[in-house]
Amino acid sequence: MAFEIKDIDETRAPLLDHLIELRTRLVRSVFALLIGFGICFYFADPILGYLVQPLKEAFPEGEGQLIFTKLPEIFFVELKVGLFAGFMVSFPIIANQLWAFVAPGLYANEKKAFLPFLVATPVLFIGGAALAYYVVMPTAFRFFLGFGGEAGGLSIQALPTAGDYLSLVMQFILAFGITFLLPVLLMLLHRAGIVTRAQLAGARRYVIVGVVALAAIVTPPDPGSQVILAVPLLVLFEGSLLLMRVQERTMKRAAKNSDTAKPEKGEPGNIASGDDSSVTAD
Repeated sequence: MAFEIKDIDETRAPLLDHLIELRTRLVRSVFALLIGFGICFYFADPILGYLVQPLKEAFPEGEGQLIFTKLPEIFFVELKVGLFAGFMVSFPIIANQLWAFVAPGLYANEKKAFLPFLVATPVLFIGGAALAYYVVMPTAFRFFLGFGGEAGGLSIQALPTAGDYLSLVMQFILAFGITFLLPVLLMLLHRAGIVTRAQLAGARRYVIVGVVALAAIVTPPDPGSQVILAVPLLVLFEGSLLLMRVQERTMKRAAKNSDTAKPEKGEPGNIASGDDSSVTAD
């Protein structure tokens, strides 16, 4: 029998449909990002003015300034500001498109399980970013500026460039925002059965070392920023363990209720019960 190649492989149709839908979702996400970028680039100066407030407050009154050493530097700074803020603004739409692509392949109970994580993700990210902006950056900038003064009869002054400052601010915000998603990651791993609460509790000492090392890597090299990041992460880790305990109790209670809801042998509704009370004699 000769090998036959069909014109259209019908088994690939669902895959093609998924790829087309994925392309549609990606196009919408990129379109939302471009719109957000355009709006935020138009307001780049006010946004940059908001981002420089922690540095302004760290400087003595009337002495703070940002410089640029290359002619196109400020233009690229405003581009970065527009892209960074545009992504933040368009993220809810991007997340919605991602959820719309994934949700049809999930059962109802799986959707209910994922919804709390979808709500917790932006809340935790915003919480970490707010901690970085309102607490960590002013503390770190005052620490760095404290090294100014005189040495050998020469004045040592801080003259940060706009590009370096923006990179540092983005590093702070992204580092704190992303690391604050640790509970979401742990709860997902626990929900999937990859890790258990007992395993994480037993590895607590290693988690503490890992959190301190992570804080040292993602923050600038000053002890204050590392401590301010490490302490909330450890609190979030302990909170995740408590939520895992609640989740395990809920799952056990649901499994127990499902077992008790099953009909016992001899109860009505069981064909194999052997109960002939409903059979009438002729």
